[in-house]
Amino acid sequence: MPPDMGLTTDLTFASDAEILGLWGLAFIVLALLGERRRIRRDRIDQVGWVPWTGLFLICGVIAAAFITLSVKGLITN
Repeated sequence: MPPDMGLTTDLTFASDAEILGLWGLAFIVLALLGERRRIRRDRIDQVGWVPWTGLFLICGVIAAAFITLSVKGLITN
């Protein structure tokens, strides 16, 4: 019985659809972290220089596209 291969082996032999799905999850996490930072501001009148709403929308659209394409790829595979 072979030993447990681990995460690196799973990622090495992952299909393109699985990797695209992981990138989609990463963009969702990035969008949610940015939104959390925007909402939990100490002083609402000091907005800063980072456009968190725009980044949230861009990351959300990219994540939706990546996950949609990965689901299609996983179903047809």
